[in-house]
Amino acid sequence: MTVEHGVREDAVTAPVNGWIGQLFHPDNLDDTVAALMGAQSGAHEAPRTSNAKARKAEAERRLRKLQEAIAVGVDPAALVEPINQAQTDRVAAQVEMDNQPATGDLDRAEVYAMIDSLGDVGTTLADAKPAGLARLYRNLDLNMVYQPEEQAIDVTACPGVDSACVRGGT
Repeated sequence: MTVEHGVREDAVTAPVNGWIGQLFHPDNLDDTVAALMGAQSGAHEAPRTSNAKARKAEAERRLRKLQEAIAVGVDPAALVEPINQAQTDRVAAQVEMDNQPATGDLDRAEVYAMIDSLGDVGTTLADAKPAGLARLYRNLDLNMVYQPEEQAIDVTACPGVDSACVRGGT
């Protein structure tokens, strides 16, 4: 683990390990799994899906404007082509959204299994052997950012749940 800006590693390790220990303690495991489940849902929408949603919303906006124009007296025959185009765009965007592959979100059992694959987190933390801690930090994808103004470290762990993270601070 590398910490910049003159913060000593040993000053960070104990609070970080305490935070990790709390997250993976059996009494808190259900809350940790719930946080990971909530973080992964919709958090990594494919750019194509996002683009299709935006195109559909734009087509619906155009249709509303055209309907408003008809409501205030514009000849509907003059708007047939723009209405047809907006409807075609809306349907095409919806078809694209409907045909996107599944997001790959993990179910609750898979998240528990992933956490179980980390091994006994409590023992690893208690032993505090550098190699074991390094492996645990790597498996958790632990990241730390020093905030000099607050003299705090923002800590995130993203343990392979498709970009789902739990956040904490020391």
